[in-house]
Amino acid sequence: MKSRDLGKRVGVRPACRALGVPESSFYRQLVTEPSGHKQPRRRPARALSDEERQVVLDHLCSERFVDRAPAEVVATLLDEGAYLCSERTMYRILAEERAVKERRNQRRHPIYEKPEQVATKPNQVWSWDVTRLRGPRTWTWYYLYVILDIFSRYVVGWMVAERECAELAVGLIEETYEKQGVGPDQLVLHSDRGSPMVAADTAQLLARLGITRSLSRPRVSNDNPFSESHFKTLKYSAEFRERFGSVDDACEFGRCFFPWYNDEHRHSGIAMLTPADVHYGRADGVVAARNQVLEAAWEGNPERFPNGRPQVAALDRAVWINPPKQPTSEDAH
Repeated sequence: MKSRDLGKRVGVRPACRALGVPESSFYRQLVTEPSGHKQPRRRPARALSDEERQVVLDHLCSERFVDRAPAEVVATLLDEGAYLCSERTMYRILAEERAVKERRNQRRHPIYEKPEQVATKPNQVWSWDVTRLRGPRTWTWYYLYVILDIFSRYVVGWMVAERECAELAVGLIEETYEKQGVGPDQLVLHSDRGSPMVAADTAQLLARLGITRSLSRPRVSNDNPFSESHFKTLKYSAEFRERFGSVDDACEFGRCFFPWYNDEHRHSGIAMLTPADVHYGRADGVVAARNQVLEAAWEGNPERFPNGRPQVAALDRAVWINPPKQPTSEDAH
C-alpha cells in the first residue's frame, strides 16, 4: 500500500493529502487488510470427536443406509433409540468426505465413438431408418423403411410393412444392394440403433455382402441427419395424410411420392438439383446448362446483375456425417 509506506516517512495525514486518499479510507483498509498469518479455527467444544465422526460416516456408507438421505437416517436411528448427530452435521461430514452424491455403485455407460463417414460419389454411404405412419385407428401403425444415398439424396430402396423387424429389413437391404449393383467392400450403411439395425440377422447380412456397418450414438439424432431430414420432407409434403387406411394405401402414397422426390424435387442440399441427376451422373451437365442460360441473360442485360456475372451454385464434392474436427495451431503443438 503506497499511502502506508509514505505515511511511515512523513506521517499519515500529509501522506493521505499528497495521494488524495481520505484518512478514513486509510485506517479502514489498515484494519480490514489480511495480515497473512491466518490463525487455525479452534475446534468447538460441542463438535464430534474423531471417533464419533467416523461412526457417523460408517453408518452413512453402510449397506443399510447407503441409499438413504440423512433425514431418513436420523429418523430411523431415533426409532431405534439412538442419536448420533443432527441431519446438518451428517451433510457436513459427507461434504468433507466429498460424498454428497450417490454413494451406491453406479453403472458406467460405455463411451460410443462418434461416427464419421464421407461420400464423394453415389453408392458409397447409405443411410436408412424406419418411421411410423398412422393407421386408420388409434394405436394402429404402419412402418415405412427408407434407404437413402447421402451423396445424391436418392432413395435407393423403400418398403411399407405392418411391423418393424430385422427379417424385413434384411430383405430390403439385400434387394436394394443387388438392384444398385454395389460391389463388396464398397458401401457403408449408416443407421441409428433401432432393433432392426442392431439385430444379429442384419449384422450377418452386412458381413456376407461386404458392407461396413455404421451406427449412431444413442440418443444423438444429429448422427443420422440425412434420414431425419428426408422424413421431414416426406411428412410435410402436400400429399402426406394424417392417417392411412391400409398398407396398400400407404404403399400407394409411396409410389407417388418417391418418384417425385427422386426425379422432380430440387433439393437444397445438392445445389437445387434432383437426386436422380446427382445419382446417375447428370449433375455437371445440368449445372453447365444453367450457367449457359445465366450467361445469355447477363449478355442481354448486364445492368440487371449489380454483383457481376452470375453463376449457379456448384455441387459439393464431398458429403459428411460428422466431419472430423479441423486441427488447430494448438493441436499441432
